[in-house]
Amino acid sequence: MDKNKCPQCGLINLGTDSSCRRCGSSFVEEPHQDDRDESSPRKRGVVRRLIWIVGVTLLLLFGFYFSLLLTSNDLGFQQREVVGRAVTILEQRGFSKEAFIVGHLATYRSSDNWWNTYVGHGDAYAATNFPFEVLTLYPEFFQVSVDDNERAAMLLHEAYHLLGSGEDAALEGVWRNKNALGWTRATYAQSKVWNNTRELTMNRLPGLFQCGNDGKSDCFE
Repeated sequence: MDKNKCPQCGLINLGTDSSCRRCGSSFVEEPHQDDRDESSPRKRGVVRRLIWIVGVTLLLLFGFYFSLLLTSNDLGFQQREVVGRAVTILEQRGFSKEAFIVGHLATYRSSDNWWNTYVGHGDAYAATNFPFEVLTLYPEFFQVSVDDNERAAMLLHEAYHLLGSGEDAALEGVWRNKNALGWTRATYAQSKVWNNTRELTMNRLPGLFQCGNDGKSDCFE
């Protein structure tokens, strides 16, 4: 049977004892101070490396963001006034979160940045760069839309993108909420924006137009 001799008082203890039965001295060796000192530099090294990685990542993100701004043009004063009125309509109609995004967090541009030029955007009224919250409004946004109310509907679409939603989710969000916005067929049936949006939504989300007795009606009218 294994035995432990106490280094303090010399008593022979059982091998299963963790401390001396006479003086209580522990048989478990304490870690050396040198061992503890060796682990501290390793921990500090890992922390420094993480800080360096985070710092470089943030620097790259800021560089990318500013490159989007430097390679595009800002909105003019009158254009900003138009946008401001549309944002106000969104807020008044109950879309406070979306109004906050496009009213306070979005950075507006009037021309394509290098990234938009590279990826292309097709025939669009606006384009977004998520998660950098850069929102480019093309001339058609101001010239083709009928009024501020319609522009509010267009900004609602872009707000969904700035929140991370894809095209289908943005189309559905606007179509479901068009009545709350007052953007209805009764008023805007002759609008190019209305008809383009309706056609695109029907093509991508046909299930939204399979209601009514005939199964071919808009489910949100």
